[in-house]
Amino acid sequence: MQTIAVVDYGMGNLRSVVNALQVVCDKGDQVILTSDPQQLLDAERIVFPGQGAAGDCMRAIDEYGLREAITVAAAGRPFLGICMGMQVLIDYSEENQGTDCLGIFRGQVKYFGDGHSDPSGVKLKVPHMGWNRVMQTAAHPLWRSIEDGSRFYFVHSYYLEVEDPGLVAATTDYGIRFTSAIARDNVFALQCHPEKSADTGLQLLRNFVNWDGQP
Repeated sequence: MQTIAVVDYGMGNLRSVVNALQVVCDKGDQVILTSDPQQLLDAERIVFPGQGAAGDCMRAIDEYGLREAITVAAAGRPFLGICMGMQVLIDYSEENQGTDCLGIFRGQVKYFGDGHSDPSGVKLKVPHMGWNRVMQTAAHPLWRSIEDGSRFYFVHSYYLEVEDPGLVAATTDYGIRFTSAIARDNVFALQCHPEKSADTGLQLLRNFVNWDGQP
């Protein structure tokens, strides 16, 4: 039996994440949606989801008093970041005229741009919304039984650039090739939404709830 805590800081449809985790958990496992820092610290696993703007996200994290608990949890137990929950692990985001984030990993979050286009000059819609391929760049337990190039569901206008290429676990093409998943030690985070990605997304969540936190 284990407790999986989903971080609740009032950003995004968190219930869909909880429901998806409950589908893949073993009998006896407990999934809780919580804004209590102590419950995060007591849980065996942490899922850090989110949607919305980086500035609002960081303000909410501080208003709920979650900054320290998230940082401590990311240092010591299986930790999954989803969408905004991936972006704010980085140093800085261009969103909201610039937002300092948690700084757990070195890098920046950048805007695709109003004139974003593919290499042939065809303009692409921003936000990047819908299904796209995730190309695995490094072996990881969370990719178990997931084919390279599998499609996941995305909704975002900003993308990640990390300083250390060894942090990149997957990339996706949308006019440019951007980092769509990162992994280091007990932390795995991805830009797409596994809870909205049908069977492939459920497999990733199933891998997470059974992961021992080792690369």
